[in-house]
Amino acid sequence: MSELETLHYTGIEMSADGGSRFVDDRIELGVRPVAVGVDPMAVGELGSGAVAFVRSGGFDAVPHPAPARQWVVMVRGTIEVTTTDGETRRFAPGDMLLAADVEGLGHSTVAVGEPPFEALFIPAPENR
Repeated sequence: MSELETLHYTGIEMSADGGSRFVDDRIELGVRPVAVGVDPMAVGELGSGAVAFVRSGGFDAVPHPAPARQWVVMVRGTIEVTTTDGETRRFAPGDMLLAADVEGLGHSTVAVGEPPFEALFIPAPENR
């Protein structure tokens, strides 16, 4: 597996004496498309079956609707999103974006700066 296809993380678990300890572990990411018109990205489920971690070495997509109504929480890197009305905004680590344009012409997304781009995709309810 390449570094692009592995998510390393630190866990805390109970130790044999009833205390706690750190454990280094990883989640293997599978490369797959995340939306029509977007190059495949490394994706890993985080155990809930709904929240996904995504990583891409680059991101330069043609206009596309969101694959589902979802929050995009930026973890690493910066993306630039342009809507069909011509407005462009940048999103960096810690920023949240609600992608709710699941129909129509959609938006375009470009990675800005050094790769990789990393984000959490979290399903969003209709009432948000």
